[in-house]
Amino acid sequence: MNFFPVAIHHNPDCGASRDVLAIIRAAGYDPVVIDYLKEGWTRPQLLALFAAAGITAREALRISRSPAEEMGLTASDVTDEKLLEAMSSHPVLVNRPIVCTPKGVRLCRPSEMVLDLLDRLPPGPFVKKDGQMIIDAEGKRIA
Repeated sequence: MNFFPVAIHHNPDCGASRDVLAIIRAAGYDPVVIDYLKEGWTRPQLLALFAAAGITAREALRISRSPAEEMGLTASDVTDEKLLEAMSSHPVLVNRPIVCTPKGVRLCRPSEMVLDLLDRLPPGPFVKKDGQMIIDAEGKRIA
């Protein structure tokens, strides 16, 4: 059997994160699940993940249902350094889920973006919790 490692930086209270984890498991993977709210982040870890995903700290900042606005982090003059410091201290400020596989690293919003990181799809039909079908009955991805 081919070993294809999958890791997900997961928040179990987030619907998109739960959808991504369900997609990964339905495709037959046993991912490493990192509950980053419990584990926390380090600055080097965030820098590496953002670089691998091709995103900036600002693009990874979670604004809705987070303290980002009240902390003054949404202003355009806030530096990446300040964002990284805040994200390290307050893990909830990082948008999720972030998935890592040999095919790359990605912030998987919307959740079906995870399909690009897998080497096989879940069997069809596969419907997300919101009712949206992402894999048809023949096992083909719906665009």
